[in-house]
Order: sequence, then structure tokens, then C-alpha cells
Amino acid sequence: MTHRAGTVDEVQHLVDELADELGRSVVVNDPGMHLLNATRHFADEDPVRVRAVLQRDPGTDVADYVLGLGVAEWTGPGVIPAEPALELRSRCCVPVRQGSRLLGLLLVIDADGSLTPAELERLREAADVIARCLADRELEATRTSATAEGHATALLDGGPDERAEARRALVAGGLPDLAVAAVTTIVARAPVRAGEVTRVLRTAATAHLRRGSRRGVAVAAGGRVRLVVVSARPGDRDAEVTAARRLAVGVGYALGTRADVVVGLGGEVPGLDAAGRSGAQAELAARGARLLPRHGGVARYEDVADHAVLLRLPDEALTPDLVPDALRRLVDHESGGRLRPTLEIYLDLAGSVPRTAERLHLHRTSLYYRLRQIGEITGVDLDDGRQRLVLHQGLRALELLEGRS
Repeated sequence: MTHRAGTVDEVQHLVDELADELGRSVVVNDPGMHLLNATRHFADEDPVRVRAVLQRDPGTDVADYVLGLGVAEWTGPGVIPAEPALELRSRCCVPVRQGSRLLGLLLVIDADGSLTPAELERLREAADVIARCLADRELEATRTSATAEGHATALLDGGPDERAEARRALVAGGLPDLAVAAVTTIVARAPVRAGEVTRVLRTAATAHLRRGSRRGVAVAAGGRVRLVVVSARPGDRDAEVTAARRLAVGVGYALGTRADVVVGLGGEVPGLDAAGRSGAQAELAARGARLLPRHGGVARYEDVADHAVLLRLPDEALTPDLVPDALRRLVDHESGGRLRPTLEIYLDLAGSVPRTAERLHLHRTSLYYRLRQIGEITGVDLDDGRQRLVLHQGLRALELLEGRS
């Protein structure tokens, strides 16, 4: 098997040779199960392979199934059992590693389990060569992206003149100046060297931008990567959350089981000139994703906007002192477990008794009784908008403090 180092299609050349040698369909995926390279079919394809080749992605259910088998921890070839519910045939999976670093997954369809020991050894050898190719590709991408990263950093963090010059430079370099821009921030923590975290983030971001019709640039540094993505029209925000979750999963598997990864999606803004605003929102969303477990590690700015003022506070300022004494009395009361959610929903619904009763599936008489209890315990007049605001902000602060503990 030859290794054409430095060529654009080096990995593709390798897997094509391997597939012809074995007479089987072969793919290389990244650590999050997104397709990197695929060969022609050998009449062994299943619906999962067809979908992956056409869409560059096997689908979230399939990715969850495969990654859930612990393949990211494998050190040699293993079997991915068939799963009829997913229309998935059995596959041989070989982790593509450079030392302890997981760079990808080499998958070969083996529906009847007929791969021989010699063929398994060939797959192991191929995975070693592919690992070197992918590592070289990462290094080259890092070298060539340094200038663009510098411009993108100025676009997000610089003053007005710096942002204008950065936009001109990025556009001159090939980034379209389209009508809509949005920034996504991915923050990772893992018990590995900081440089390794940044490397994984940069690689994952580059692969993310290659998928679909995304056009953008990534900036990786200090355990975080920021993606500036442009488009001609507003996108599907729910779809972007789904893609962000897959991105987070891929980063997590590449860094190891003890990695902690969160993603924040800034709002869509009118073009590159306003990208800094979306970037600031993405930072707040990422912090909210970490402190608010209900978001599952991925949050849009609009999901945490009601916490935005508090999320701007540094960690040392986010203290229990932000929770008013009146709210503390309620939380510590023996009925606090029942009355706190009642108060929160009541305040979220602007003090509307009918809507609160409907949301809680309570008779209005029962709701009025609870509200009287809350007033007695807290000493707060719930008819006073300013006092309601103090409680409402206190509840938001309490939620962030509980998420941090």
C-alpha cells in the first residue's frame, strides 16, 4: 500500500486501495462519526452507508449507537454488531490513532464476519498510515489558517477600525460577505495538555465547516474555538443546535471520556460587520450551557437571554449574596420544594393567575392559596412589580449558583 504524503487525496487514495484489496466498502469517519472519506460500493452497502455517503453523516441515532459501544477507547479492531432497527449491517471498526490521540475511525462492512486475521492486520496497518496522513493534514491546516485566524480574532475582538480592516481581509481571502453571520463558541476542558485541547478543537471546527453548505472561519486558542459562519439567509436554529451537539460529542470523544465540552450559539446578525455582537452572545451562551444543566451542554443565546446580565458577572462576583433573603426563606421552608416552582412559573408568566394555573394543572383557588403562602413566607407583596423583579432575578441567580456547585 503506497503513501502519497502531501497530496490532497492521500487518505482517499489509501482507502480506495484498501477497498479494492478487500473487495469491501470502506469509510473513514472523524471521532464524532462524520464522514471524511468513502470508497465506491461493493454490493455490500446498507441504508446507513448510502445515507452517510450522500449526506456526509450517518445520522445522530447511528452515531450514538456506534460511539455508545465505546469505540473511542478501543486500541485495535473490533466489531460493531448489526442493528436492524437502524438498518445497520455489522462492521469492523479500527480506531485511527496517533499515540493516545483519536483522529478518526476506519470502518469496513463485514456483514457475515468473514474478515480473516490477515485482513484485520492489514486494516490495523492501514489505520496507522491514515493516522499519519490525518496528523499531517491537521498540521498543514494549522499553518495555512494562522493568517485567517488572526483576521477573525480582530473581527470579533478589535475596535471599529480593526474590525473593518479584518472584514476586508477575510473577504479578500475568499470568505463571502453574506447577509447573515453567526458565531458559535465551543469550550473544552480535559485532563490533557492545553495545546492538545486546542488542536482537537481546531480540527473539529474545520471539519464542521466542511460539512453541508457552511462557509466560515474558525479561531482556536486557550481551550476554546470560535466559528464565524456566514449565510445568505437566516438558518434553522434547531438544526444548528443538533449540529452543535454532534460537534460537542465529537470533541468529547477525541479528548477522552473525562472531557467536559459546552457549546454556545450567538444570535444571527446582519453580516460580518456585526459578528462581534454575535461572538459576545456566543460566549454568554457557552457559559449558560455550562451553568444551566437543563440545556444539556448546548445553548443558544436566546435560550439564556434571561440570565444574560448575571452571566456577564465574573465567577468571583457570582455569589450567594445575589439571592435575596426573602427568596432564601422560601427555598429553606419545608414547603419550598413545592412553592419555588410555583413562584418561578408565576413570575415567568408575568403574574398571570389563569396561565399559571393552567401550566401547573391547578385550580385557581389552590393557586391563590399557594401565592398567599409565598407572600407570608417571603414577606413580599406579589402585587408590587419591583418586588416581583427582585424575586425573579434572585431565582435566576440561584439557578446559576446551583449549576456551578
